[in-house]
Amino acid sequence: MSMPYYVAPEQVMKDRAEYAQKGIARGRSLVAVTFEAGILVVAENPSRTLHKISEIYDRIIFAGVGKYNEFDQLRVAGIRHADTNGYAYSRDDVDARSLANLYAQHVGQVFTHEMKPLEVEILVAELGTTPDGNRLYHIAYDGTVVDEQRSSVLGGDADAIATRLDRAFEEGWALGDAIRACASCLAGPDRQLGPDDLEVAVLSEGNGRRAFRRIDGEELGTLLTD
Repeated sequence: MSMPYYVAPEQVMKDRAEYAQKGIARGRSLVAVTFEAGILVVAENPSRTLHKISEIYDRIIFAGVGKYNEFDQLRVAGIRHADTNGYAYSRDDVDARSLANLYAQHVGQVFTHEMKPLEVEILVAELGTTPDGNRLYHIAYDGTVVDEQRSSVLGGDADAIATRLDRAFEEGWALGDAIRACASCLAGPDRQLGPDDLEVAVLSEGNGRRAFRRIDGEELGTLLTD
């Protein structure tokens, strides 16, 4: 009788992490920053129909990088969870922290127990009633949650983009300045990204109760060139 093939648990976790990281790195990156009126999310995404950035609830935004069908399933599940809680209890009971914890538990469970991990990184952001109340939660492929303070970078060449973004960041900057800086950080020194290459959305008090608004077309072109 042959002995079953043995692989150390540490090696299994390492292999799963490398697999997920390679899948995520093949995708285009995404950045989120706080600005004077709220939270801005900018993704490199030439598609007009397959969105990386979406509204989850009144003041909550979802963004994902990696394998589209996997993070889109997470987006749908988050919307259902938020709608159910808001209907059963109160709209104020739906917050980004609880959604981030829910996502982290699911993604971590898949990473630990399933053969194939999810090739995704996701962001859950919430607009606070004051600037200090803004929340950015970055959930990694293994379920790790990081509570970011002023900016977050997901996918692709995240380390290089984060370095550029740290140098460019300005506290309380205007929307146009923030969009141009984010686009420049995503592009790097050797490229230039235009309106057709970007997906942009904001959470802002000025957008009404739902706070979420997409920025595209002529408006985005004007903000990128001003």
